[in-house]
Amino acid sequence: MNKYLVTLAAIAMAALTFLGSGFSAVAAQEKAVKLPAPTLDTPAAQANTATAVFAGGCFWGVQAVFQHTKGVLNAVSGYAGGDKSTASYDMIGSGRTGHAESVQVTYDPKQISYGKLLQIYFSVAHDPTTLNRQGPDSGTQYRSAVFYQGAEQKKITESYIAQLDAAKVFPGKIVTQLTPFTAFYPAEAYHQDYATLNPTQPYIARFDLPKIANLKTVMPEVYRDKPVLVSQAGKAV
Repeated sequence: MNKYLVTLAAIAMAALTFLGSGFSAVAAQEKAVKLPAPTLDTPAAQANTATAVFAGGCFWGVQAVFQHTKGVLNAVSGYAGGDKSTASYDMIGSGRTGHAESVQVTYDPKQISYGKLLQIYFSVAHDPTTLNRQGPDSGTQYRSAVFYQGAEQKKITESYIAQLDAAKVFPGKIVTQLTPFTAFYPAEAYHQDYATLNPTQPYIARFDLPKIANLKTVMPEVYRDKPVLVSQAGKAV
């Protein structure tokens, strides 16, 4: 897939930056956009858990961002938007299965709201203004999409996109798709917790570690230093 086609020069630079200058220096390579909080959000929490599904390029980085978010109980990389029969890494790479690389976020609505998750998603997890592309990765499988679950998530997401577009916080118009959720298929085991387990992998160092650093810088109130991993799902956060 395209994430493996980063040039040798970029790989060398990323590796040297990470190894020689550390985490904070890598963060300087990619900027986040500081966004206002949504004017419309979920009401006071009643349930113990809730889920949201976001797509925004390679799922490694999106998963890592939410794993470092307070109130998140689990963040699983996977596929949404297509059929079960084609929900595999090898097949979705064609861009013809309808799937997007996605992350299913299970969270405690008493600790963090759906609107706050959206703020993180649009601010540091990806660039919502690029159509079918994030960084070096291109194709519909890398599209920006929110797979909303129910009328409330749809309404809050639509409202926030309109709010951000009206405020002109991005240089271009938001192209994020709003798609009704049908199913989520977890990705293969080797994709789970990938950024945490492979911090010196050149792609992670260049494109994903900056997202985690930006979360800490831009939204310190929700940042958690120790990520909640897929293998730790269900444990206290």
